[in-house]
Amino acid sequence: MLPKLAENKQEITAKSLEDAGHALVLLPVSKTLPELPGSAELKAVMKRRELKIDALAKSPVVVQLTGGTLAVFAMLKADASTFETHELVRKALAHLMAEHPKSLALAVFGEEAFKARAAEAAVYTALVNAVPLPSRKSKTDTVLKRVQLFGYKSASGFARAQALAEGNLLTRSLTVQGPDELTPGVYRKRIKTLAKQYGWTVEEYSFDKLKKMGAGAFCAVAQGSPARDAAIVRISYKGKAGKARPVAFVGKGICFDTGGHNLKPAKYMQGMHEDMNGSAVVLGILATASKLKLPVALDGWVALAENHISPQAYRQNEVVAALNGTTIEVVHTDAEGRMVLADTLTLAARSKPALIADFATLTGSMHYALGSRMSGVFATSSALAHSASRAATVSGERIVVFPYPEDYDSSLDSTVADVKQCSMEGEADHILAARFLSRFVGDTPWLHMDLSGHSCKGGLGAVMSDANGFGVAWGLALLDGLQA
Repeated sequence: MLPKLAENKQEITAKSLEDAGHALVLLPVSKTLPELPGSAELKAVMKRRELKIDALAKSPVVVQLTGGTLAVFAMLKADASTFETHELVRKALAHLMAEHPKSLALAVFGEEAFKARAAEAAVYTALVNAVPLPSRKSKTDTVLKRVQLFGYKSASGFARAQALAEGNLLTRSLTVQGPDELTPGVYRKRIKTLAKQYGWTVEEYSFDKLKKMGAGAFCAVAQGSPARDAAIVRISYKGKAGKARPVAFVGKGICFDTGGHNLKPAKYMQGMHEDMNGSAVVLGILATASKLKLPVALDGWVALAENHISPQAYRQNEVVAALNGTTIEVVHTDAEGRMVLADTLTLAARSKPALIADFATLTGSMHYALGSRMSGVFATSSALAHSASRAATVSGERIVVFPYPEDYDSSLDSTVADVKQCSMEGEADHILAARFLSRFVGDTPWLHMDLSGHSCKGGLGAVMSDANGFGVAWGLALLDGLQA
């Protein structure tokens, strides 16, 4: 549960700062420091470190005030991007959050437009990092109970920042749970609980039902698990969208990935409980949209399964038939994500949405291409690519849009089936995966996000944890752009 947020139009006073215990002060870039509570102590620290005042725009400065309050001062550039703003605020707040405060004060100074932007960034960053992620440590950290903002009051009460923080927290909380905690069966129950909380409707396609329907790609992966708890789950949010067709968000939900018969080495199997992150992003987007009561219709489609090694697990050189009739030659059992997504995308496309956007921790080659600070996106049109890029700029979740031209299909030519699942060479696998998946969306406008940025050591943007919920804020910004 997020902490209580209190707003105050008045600038912070010396007494309020002293009472706060932990405080963040944000200022516009300037070569001179205005008179404000704590400025004397700040000037003394800056003098000791031989820093000019505008150095606060590059690195926040921590000051221990006379009354014992730990205060952090930072300056934000007027032309800074959302990502740059979030990064600086996160680094500033990290000094305070390291002490696990129960209460936190945020103070903004400057012109009204600056204060609005600074306050939004400060509130979001504080809230999104306020609640510890699930852990089974015997000793838990203190939870932040109260956030107080001085110097600015929002007409909306920072509803968007609070909703985004809640959606992001849901995504990260699901993502970090171990494979013994979040099996496909447990995940399905969790979705039903969330549906009651947010007013969603849920439709499940069980393994047996999918088998009868002919969803051979999904079932090939799921059949290796001794527990027949795999399923494709459809979650629907019905905002006041009139007769508009829904937007479909699709997520890969592999709760643990051994690699199957092409078993991963220990180094690469570590952390594979997070291979369901794409599905968690979908749920985070739906939770945020529901909290904001957005006037849109959304369908979330999540493919929940595990990729096990067992006598029943699918093998190289098998040929399976996907739900849309496409026959697939299995080349590598660790390319299971595109298999479960194939049938899930087919189901999503059958409902004739206005747009499909899918999220998946899909390929190592995307991680090699971009590292862990951005994610890669593919789009069926230049207009959609521009929408994706605009959403990245607004949200602060950075992407690179990749091409996926048809001539790459030659690498997926098969002598025994309509298409190969992947190529053994591994070259440009992020592009080949997109080419493969494009066969299952038909004519529906489609965006595919390969979540190379889902986990970044030390945090990313506004988020301090390694698992950062990449995609939730981007998805909301994308929806905003579609409504504009």
